[in-house]
Amino acid sequence: MKKRTLWFGLLACVSLAFIVYALAKNYLIEPGAESFLSHKTDLKRELNLPVWLNVMYVHVAFACVAMAAGLINFSNRIFAKSRKFHRANGYVYLLSVLIVVLTSGYMAPYATGGKIASMGFNALNLIWLFVTVMALVQIKRKRIVRHRNWMIRSYAFCFTNMTIHLLTSLMHDGFGLDYASGYTIGVYGSIALLLAIPNVVIRLIGPGSEAVQA
Repeated sequence: MKKRTLWFGLLACVSLAFIVYALAKNYLIEPGAESFLSHKTDLKRELNLPVWLNVMYVHVAFACVAMAAGLINFSNRIFAKSRKFHRANGYVYLLSVLIVVLTSGYMAPYATGGKIASMGFNALNLIWLFVTVMALVQIKRKRIVRHRNWMIRSYAFCFTNMTIHLLTSLMHDGFGLDYASGYTIGVYGSIALLLAIPNVVIRLIGPGSEAVQA
């Protein structure tokens, strides 16, 4: 139990810090996304900036909602107080993931790095949707531990943006690759990491937590 409490505390710190950063960066510091858009060169289709920005605002907002809702539902204390709230909040998470995937699908063709990066984003979206639906299927079948494990896999994809940009910085600033190439590697590298890391976490925290249900 202590191990799981430590993991939840670490997860809460990282998640809340990222939510604050994402909201401040995209709505206050740089609402026009100028620095991010400066890397989008040689686009194959014309970018309608007002529409793209509005879609991005929705994307960021619901990504933050998904991250917050998922974090709340990993709390054993909150679950113990109200299973109905846990269930309702789970559907908030599911709806938020769906909106994030749909908005990401709109933005994917304009991805930095061109068609290859765009294909990577589409793969990310499909994988995230799949693992999230699997979490729902498992709880509908009353398989609590399997539900928890699939939710851990799903929640990992809330950190897609952070993982992509960390890998991009490593490739661009650390290894000197051009930004577009580094970004493309970041997209595909994030797929590998976000699939692998949850399985490590599942093994570390152990199989026996019956506290997370829907």
